[in-house]
Amino acid sequence: MAEPKIHLSERAADRVRKLISEGKLPATGGLRLAVQGGGCSGLTYAVHFDKQPTPRDKVFEFEGARVFVDPKSLIYLAGMVVDYESNLMQQRFVFQNPNATKGCSCGESFSP
Repeated sequence: MAEPKIHLSERAADRVRKLISEGKLPATGGLRLAVQGGGCSGLTYAVHFDKQPTPRDKVFEFEGARVFVDPKSLIYLAGMVVDYESNLMQQRFVFQNPNATKGCSCGESFSP
């Protein structure tokens, strides 16, 4: 069986690398992705930056941009592609999750 993976688009990886190069995130740091109960559709994406992974995290690396995912969240996020969009109104990470059967209009919650 293939190992579960998370993918970063080039724009998302560039955003993480930029934060590291600006010193806002240490070289050991990365983007933490997790799943929490709640939201319109049952589960919510939790996204923040961490200084380093925890011992149980699965770490994905994209030419210097790292993503940390805990084992329980990886069940719901395996195969997900994370993109980054920036416009006049907002800057945010955007998720394309193949495990989501239903989502809300804001894109921040889903049902597996």
